[in-house]
Amino acid sequence: MNNVSRIKELETIIDSLPPGSITKKKINNKVYFYYRWKDGERRREKYLPFEEVDTLRNQIAHRKALEKELKELGEKRKKTSLGPSSSLFNILTGNELRAFSSPVSDFKKRECFKELNDFILGDNCDKVFILYGLRRTGKTTLIRQILFEMSDIELEKTAFIQITPKDTLYNLFQILNDLKTKGFIYVFVDEVTLLDDFIGGSALLSDVFASCGMKIVLSGTDSLSFLFAEDEQLYDRCVILHTTFIPYREFERVLGVKGIDEYIRYGGTMSLSGELYNQNSIFVNVRSAYEYVNSAIANNIQHSLKNYKNGGHFRNLVELYEKNELTSAINRVVEDINHRFTVEVLTRDFKSNDLSLSQRNLRKDTTVLDKVHIDDVTKALRVLLEIKNKDRQSVTITDAHIHEIEEYLYLLELIDYVDVISLSDIAEKKRRVIITQPGLRYTQAEALIKSLMMDPVFSSLSIYELEDVRKRILNEIKGRMLEDIVLLETKRANPDKEVFVLKFPVGEFDMVVFDSQALTSAIFEIKYSADVFPSHYRHLIDEEKCQQTEHRYGKITQKAVLYRGKGRSIEDVEYINVEEYLKGLRR
Repeated sequence: MNNVSRIKELETIIDSLPPGSITKKKINNKVYFYYRWKDGERRREKYLPFEEVDTLRNQIAHRKALEKELKELGEKRKKTSLGPSSSLFNILTGNELRAFSSPVSDFKKRECFKELNDFILGDNCDKVFILYGLRRTGKTTLIRQILFEMSDIELEKTAFIQITPKDTLYNLFQILNDLKTKGFIYVFVDEVTLLDDFIGGSALLSDVFASCGMKIVLSGTDSLSFLFAEDEQLYDRCVILHTTFIPYREFERVLGVKGIDEYIRYGGTMSLSGELYNQNSIFVNVRSAYEYVNSAIANNIQHSLKNYKNGGHFRNLVELYEKNELTSAINRVVEDINHRFTVEVLTRDFKSNDLSLSQRNLRKDTTVLDKVHIDDVTKALRVLLEIKNKDRQSVTITDAHIHEIEEYLYLLELIDYVDVISLSDIAEKKRRVIITQPGLRYTQAEALIKSLMMDPVFSSLSIYELEDVRKRILNEIKGRMLEDIVLLETKRANPDKEVFVLKFPVGEFDMVVFDSQALTSAIFEIKYSADVFPSHYRHLIDEEKCQQTEHRYGKITQKAVLYRGKGRSIEDVEYINVEEYLKGLRR
């Protein structure tokens, strides 16, 4: 393995391991352990249960050993890099690219690979290709797959440049000019948004180099920086490909991880595949999910805003940024965004909507959750999710803060929207806000279950009662998440149609797909169950509901229940396996 390949591998592994250190304190002759780490410029600390100490200590030690190796490799690369002006860059050319790309030779390709391939092989001129998305969504793998398919002759005219935080746009221009004079045609610049001056000077990449026939591909995790650069500098001089959204069909086909349950649990990234996926996923526990929100989302927003118009676009979020409150606010939004994205959620004491929902749905079968001490559970959940309570906030979060956070999460493609329409008042549209990375949402749900187990009343139940209630809670959460997944993927696969939830005074259709050109509609119920029950389709065969729907949205051409069982038909209602339905969606 060459140095740059090893550097990329080390960076990936280090990114998945916890930073910081473990300390211990003796209080009343008892020893307590605490985990310490830095969040930006601020040092943070949390209590660490004894049973987690050894595991975390080993992970931290492993990270430090890898960081040392990474540093040594970085120093070695500086001494052997291309040309005198490239001392800070990691650059691969020629045979190094073959070695760099060979590890992905057997990887299956994402659907968006075609767009990148068409750019490289096409007649595009005067434009650069922008490949961006959140971390672990396959950007570098796409580049390596392109490189692997190149001929030896093409590779001789190709360079891969790895940007570091110490580099500048001026240095990059020097390297590109050097490559141009040497006849290089294909140039891939990875993590280009690490350049603090990228947004302001990005137009020169197309005006000077792409216009001379160079095919330049820019990739990076700071999605906002690319969007700002497009708006400010690149405008119509770029081709854009966003990798963040990973639909179920790609999750199963590319990663080989099958089943809607696995997608609910781990969907959202393409970091690993195969049998060990669920042991190494970013969303395997709440700590790693928190680090992902911090580094991939909050830091993305902060770094991009800091470098855009010299930080002049922070708007209302400047208060949160300056006082280290932005990450905390984003965590609050991510946990609650599917249900109630309002100022009340962010400014009052944090409460879990999952817990409230489970109480309502389980009360008809058992009163066990009514016995649980909700305040204690909520407090435990706050600690697990590392979210500040209202009394710890140094900045009051307002509607303006919330609105801006939502805007940026939408631009990052972490969230999307689906309309919720009430037939009793068509003019009043509400929106369901959907998180596009299911694993992130589900990890927080599991944190809720862990906090419930801490409650003495809950933990005093028999093992059978405990397991029954746990499964019921998780099934309720999975059911609601399944609805969101189907709505989101159906909407994205049908940009020429309207996809929404339709509410009646009593009951609702979980999904309506309206074709405004053909004046037809399809109505769906979405159930997590693998069994058939008459209650699944009772609304679909309700004549009054169907008549009201047809009056507003045209002839109903399909009535279907999407569920986890086998396909079948009952009366005029289709039962469709939800996994097969999702795999059949194409944009």
